[in-house]
Amino acid sequence: MRGTAEVQDELNDMIAAANVSKTVHHPFHTIMQRKYRPQLVMAIAIPFFKQATGINVITFYAPVIFRIIGLGESSSLMLTVFIGVSVTCATIASMITVDKFGRRALLIIGGVQMLVAHVVVGALMLTQLGDYGGMSRAYAYMVTVLTCAFVAGFGLSWGPLGWLVPSEIFPLEIRSVGQSIVVAVGLLFAFVLAQSLLTMLCHLKSGVFFFFGGWVLLMTMFVYLLLPETKNQPIEQMDKEWREHWFWKKLVLEVNL
Repeated sequence: MRGTAEVQDELNDMIAAANVSKTVHHPFHTIMQRKYRPQLVMAIAIPFFKQATGINVITFYAPVIFRIIGLGESSSLMLTVFIGVSVTCATIASMITVDKFGRRALLIIGGVQMLVAHVVVGALMLTQLGDYGGMSRAYAYMVTVLTCAFVAGFGLSWGPLGWLVPSEIFPLEIRSVGQSIVVAVGLLFAFVLAQSLLTMLCHLKSGVFFFFGGWVLLMTMFVYLLLPETKNQPIEQMDKEWREHWFWKKLVLEVNL
């Protein structure tokens, strides 16, 4: 499909990387080395940020939120179905476009979309929600549309790419331990947020959307500043990306020297 001009060089890189991976007997100790610091940071930050989008607020409490803003129980359940359809369609769109536009672009676009949705929903809740719940039907439908926009932004970006990007940044010698850290951190923070979300909703009320909006802003800046593009980059050549990155090269090059 792509010709054979560079196949031998790529095969040699894969063989060399496989040989190096066989020499690693303590992968957890290896990934703690300074030259792997970028990969370790990403292994922790990416799954944490994925949970910090606030997606669990919607998946766990969407029917409750819709009833709070004045929609009926049947409407709330039906709108929850629309949320599922929105995130599914966005995930399919991400699968189709990720190799065309790149990982960074989708993460930034999805981050901006989620940030706008969080801030506007929080503002509507703060200014329009009465003391006993309920708001005008026009505002309630606006919240509904923004909620669908939020989950679509998640499905376009951090949902699928939160798994894809980590799989593309670890060299073979730390690949297994790196992926293990990604899964463990993701499950840990999913558990923490699941246990604390109800308390946060009760105490912060509309502020919970601003809280997660702040995290979305931070993670979008993180991607823009610190995450190199992994599109069309073989795992064996990702080391070059770290060595040429404006920030990470300070760590990687010092070690190599």
